Amino acid sequence: MAVEAEKFGSDGKLWSLCKRPFWQSRNAAPPYSSASSSSSNLSSMHNAHQLTRIHESVERPALYSGSTVSYVAKSLLPARRRLRLDPPNKLFFPYEPGKQVKSAVGIKNTSKSHVAFKFQTTAPKSCYMRPPGGILAPGESLVATVFKFVEPPENNEKLVDQKSRVKFKIMSLKVKGEMDYVPELFEEQKEQVVVEQVLRVVFLDPERPTLAMEKLKRQLAEAEAALESRKKPPEEVGPRIVGEGLVIDEWKERRERYLAQQQVEGVVDSM
Repeated sequence: MAVEAEKFGSDGKLWSLCKRPFWQSRNAAPPYSSASSSSSNLSSMHNAHQLTRIHESVERPALYSGSTVSYVAKSLLPARRRLRLDPPNKLFFPYEPGKQVKSAVGIKNTSKSHVAFKFQTTAPKSCYMRPPGGILAPGESLVATVFKFVEPPENNEKLVDQKSRVKFKIMSLKVKGEMDYVPELFEEQKEQVVVEQVLRVVFLDPERPTLAMEKLKRQLAEAEAALESRKKPPEEVGPRIVGEGLVIDEWKERRERYLAQQQVEGVVDSM
């Protein structure tokens, strides 16, 4: 028989037979509340620890990947130039078929250390450089001369159609202070060698005045003047010569004055 859900009391009020027990009232906590809160706290701490580990595992590869990317990016960046070239990427030659012609390039050390430079060419039998290499102090510059034999044209080609496959390469190497230049420096320190520029050949019409031709003439004249100055012997520093083979000897003059004074004093004493 089903239990009645509601009945009237003696006082006529309606009572509920299914009231919540006193231990499950709103204000009273259930007997398992402390254990439940402890387990929930432990569960929260465990979850937080797991989240921290997951966060670290996510961040750590990101850091490693960032450093790896940075390293790769640095390795892919072009090396900083140590030399400034003028012209920067070309060598101008007067077009004179069947003759040896000259070009020039200015080289300046723009770094804060001594730098060795070296020329290379794809045609060593028909081209050479003067000087082929050297060492420049910080801020020092020079004009190098490049010699090339111009082959006669084929099939009556015009100047505008002439294209030379010959290329020149300038390399640099940082060195410690002043030293004598030897080409073996670039072989001993291959990892530190930097390719400054690859220069391509451009022919100019020697009969046609252009700014490039005028600049080439000035650079060649500067290179020749520097070469002549290096050929002159250094001036000798020594005693000043008067007449032919006569050297001013201050000590000799002092000695003569001293002897003359001694003779005068001897004459006075004898009197």
